[in-house]
Amino acid sequence: MPPKLRNATSPPFATTKKVPTMTLETIEIESAPNPTVSVIWLHGLGADGNDFVPIVRELDLTGCPAIRFVFPHADAIPVTVNGGYVMRAWYDILGADIAKREDEVGLRKSQIAIEALIANEIARGIPANRIILAGFSQGCAMTLQTGLRHPEKLAGLLCLSGYVPLHEVLAAERHPANQHTPIFLVHGRSDPIIPIQRAQQSRDLLTSLGYRVEWHEYMMQHSVCAEEIDDISAWLKRVLA
Repeated sequence: MPPKLRNATSPPFATTKKVPTMTLETIEIESAPNPTVSVIWLHGLGADGNDFVPIVRELDLTGCPAIRFVFPHADAIPVTVNGGYVMRAWYDILGADIAKREDEVGLRKSQIAIEALIANEIARGIPANRIILAGFSQGCAMTLQTGLRHPEKLAGLLCLSGYVPLHEVLAAERHPANQHTPIFLVHGRSDPIIPIQRAQQSRDLLTSLGYRVEWHEYMMQHSVCAEEIDDISAWLKRVLA
């Protein structure tokens, strides 16, 4: 879960609003009028687009261009590992070992939905190379699933407490457009949901394929910490400079 709010250092934000689109329903925040950058931020299992709205207000965006933060809601589906309970999820979790059995159909379906969100931002005047995909947990997995296959260069991939899904086919399916896109990959050392070893394996895979990975690990569980928010702020400033 996101940490408690600190004193915000970023400029005033526009009012949060729900925005129905031709794709998924989203919540939007703009850091200033007339944004020239979009950050599409994907939530984790069982959460929704509201989950990371408070975190954005803690980011130090001093010197950054006006940003539109887009927080989509995943569809509600039965989740096998939770006894079939219906909740918002980007894909099904078929068992405790997420590396052995993956919901490929669900992953690829959500990839299409996220591609539609990217297309929607482009249609609104934000070029692909000024769009950042971001996500936590399942949202992190979807950021990597979609961003590494996207046929236009994106500004960056912000990947929190997740992993590379369908890792065995990534080398064959990845698109060269995002070979040099900055990747921010972070994880908690005591994460009981997605062990840090899985994230480290993802980091090593991406590095072996020649991607630019900025890796951080923190003394936390499956959550977000203040040090991480500071590192995200610094990374955004570098990427958007």
